[in-house]
Parts: sequence; C-alpha cells; structure tokens
Amino acid sequence: MALILETADAIEAWVEKEIAVTDWVCVTQEHIQQFAESTGDRQWIHTDVERARREPPFGTTVAHGFLTLSLLSHFLQQAVEIRGVRMAINYGLNRVRFPSPVRANSLVRARFRLLAVRKTADSTEAVFSVLVEEQGITKPCCAAEWIVRYFQ
Repeated sequence: MALILETADAIEAWVEKEIAVTDWVCVTQEHIQQFAESTGDRQWIHTDVERARREPPFGTTVAHGFLTLSLLSHFLQQAVEIRGVRMAINYGLNRVRFPSPVRANSLVRARFRLLAVRKTADSTEAVFSVLVEEQGITKPCCAAEWIVRYFQ
C-alpha cells in the first residue's frame, strides 16, 4: 500500500524512515529478452537459456542490472503517491550497485527509505535509498540512492 501525501512538503516527515515495501514483480525471460533487444545487450548470460543452464555461475539466465534499475519507477508508484504535484522527474542517482543477480522468472520487490529532502527554487528534491530484493535471496540485487524531484 502506497504512502499517500497531500503535498510534496509533507514528505519531510519521512526523512530517515522506511516508506514502503512494494509488491513482488516477476522478472520473466520475456522481459529480459525484450530488454536485450531494446538495448542491444544480448550477452549470453541474459539471452541463451540453454547455455546459462549448462555453464556457471548462475544456472539460469539473469536480468541485466539496468533492467533491474529500470524497475525503480514502477516500484516508486507503489511506494508513494504525492497529490498536488504537477510532475515528478528522475533527477539521477548518486550510487548504484548490483550485489546479486536477478534470476529469470524470479520475484523481486523494493524497499524505499527516505534519506533526505531538499528544497530547490521550483521543486522538492527527495533522495531515496532503494533496495531491490529477490524472493528467497538474502543479498539485495540492487542498492541505489535515487533522486526524484517533485514540482508543484
């Protein structure tokens, strides 16, 4: 369930707190294939199911790190809804790591924690810590510090 805030200013009360844990999403081989075609990254660990089964290290194909990262927008929609905002933009990332792979056909979800809020001349900037985790795996598959700007 999303945290619902009436204004972007209301997010300040959530600094240093976990905002949400999202629902699980299945990362299918079809998603991985589509991402490979869209980006031109057709490395066999992503696209060759039979070879990935035979050869270490994963025993199956794995999602691209950038595919995992691209899910953050989807997850944020589940995590927080800020009313009275004209638009939100992805302002960038301070840090991203991919400590563990996302295996094909696995379930992933995200944990959002608000690290900081900063006012700019025309927006409220929120810095989120986001951990993407795969079901049944203790190490996160993505750890990111993500900046989103909200314009009222």
